[in-house]
Amino acid sequence: MKANEPSPKGEGDMRLSCIRNDSEAVTKFLKNMTTDLRVGVIIKAHGIKGEVKVYPTTDSPFRFDEITHVKVKMQDRTLGDFKISGVKYFKDIVILKFKGIDDINEVEKWKGAELYIPREEGAELEDGEYYIADIIGMKVLTENGETLGTVKDVLETGANDVYVVERPGGKDLMIPAIKQCILDTDIENDVMTVHLLDGLLDL
Repeated sequence: MKANEPSPKGEGDMRLSCIRNDSEAVTKFLKNMTTDLRVGVIIKAHGIKGEVKVYPTTDSPFRFDEITHVKVKMQDRTLGDFKISGVKYFKDIVILKFKGIDDINEVEKWKGAELYIPREEGAELEDGEYYIADIIGMKVLTENGETLGTVKDVLETGANDVYVVERPGGKDLMIPAIKQCILDTDIENDVMTVHLLDGLLDL
């Protein structure tokens, strides 16, 4: 991603995090959004006919083949619900056309706006999979009940996800999303229980 493009990270991401055995290969790759899930961020206008370039925040950009409507939000303001009338792909970027939006002047001001879908339209989760939107902000406890901190980010490493836990008064703790470490993920109560392998506190 270019330096001047908006960051794909955020609390509404629809990307998935998997907790698996560390012997498995690639995992799907960051607070609990009760109504909406973020699926993309508008980078800029594309052409002169109202199309926009979007950085997808889903596991696969081709998810947009199944999305028919999105809610466009700019900071704390909702700009409206728009029907998607066209989808094209260029490398890792999605190019969208919205029904009734036919002029570049209508979308130029949308740079940095975020696209959301209703939570019930999110991708179906398999066992051990979670929306990263739900992982971010979770309270993290040890198996003995000690509070470690709060998940503030999820990193992709290629082998497994890594949960970045912000610790009050201390440096961030990096916990691999493997079954040996992640004992329980309680989405309803917003709590994650972990086992700290030897050496994790020293990283």
